Amino acid sequence: MMNQARPNWDEYFLKMAMLVAERSTCLRHHVGAIFVKDKRFLTTGYNGAGRGEKDCLELGCKKDELGIASGFGSEKCRAIHAEQNAIIQAAIFGMSVRDSKLYITLPPCMMCAKEVKQLGIEEIISYNKFFNKEAEEYLREAKIGIRILPRPSDRISFKD
Repeated sequence: MMNQARPNWDEYFLKMAMLVAERSTCLRHHVGAIFVKDKRFLTTGYNGAGRGEKDCLELGCKKDELGIASGFGSEKCRAIHAEQNAIIQAAIFGMSVRDSKLYITLPPCMMCAKEVKQLGIEEIISYNKFFNKEAEEYLREAKIGIRILPRPSDRISFKD
């Protein structure tokens, strides 16, 4: 009998974040975020326009129009970032994400790094490098663990 390789926990949660990212409406990056505690996911979020607002799929990318590089100028972006949406979902449902881990397909910008620090997040796990090195340095100085792992396969493998 052939055994199928099971993903380890990091691969499992990164693949979940990749699936969440499929809901993104950003033209630059599809980002998915998951807060995890004790090997259980707490909340998810993806980057996209606010509830009831027109998104970049319809209006185009504001940051492209303004010539702003990825990882900078978040206040000009139409989208709410993935980690922000996951934080908002936790607040709506009265759930604490303190002392959890953040699995995310693209590491936080500076604005989101500050929010993650204030939440008391233990660690950030991604497979992409930081666009904003200041955000990475800020998080390292705050003693928040950062792990950049190899990108997991986007193949979903299971038996029916």
